[in-house]
Amino acid sequence: MKETDIKTIIKQFIKATNSFDVETALKLFSLNAVIDDVSVGEKFKSTVGVRKYLETYFVDYKTRTKLESIEVHDNLDAKAQVDFTGDFGHETGGLNFTLNNEGLITEIRAYLD
Repeated sequence: MKETDIKTIIKQFIKATNSFDVETALKLFSLNAVIDDVSVGEKFKSTVGVRKYLETYFVDYKTRTKLESIEVHDNLDAKAQVDFTGDFGHETGGLNFTLNNEGLITEIRAYLD
């Protein structure tokens, strides 16, 4: 995978979640993916957990994510600085993405500033 590929995956994730398209977002994840969100104090594991996270924290809260920047660490790891708005108000934070060699998300570590 190239640096541009990880940036593309991150942008696809944000586009899908901003459209509240859980099915499209789920296609970007490996079957055993984990979303670790320290702001809610929980890890969401596998397709079932990732779906629950997306439905709860993106769809239900009507979260919109604005991508501020992407810092690529290597072809499989990158940090996205983001601006979140939704029913909860406004927050800034980050999404640290890890991908596998097939280009699927294996982990997102989410946090608020």
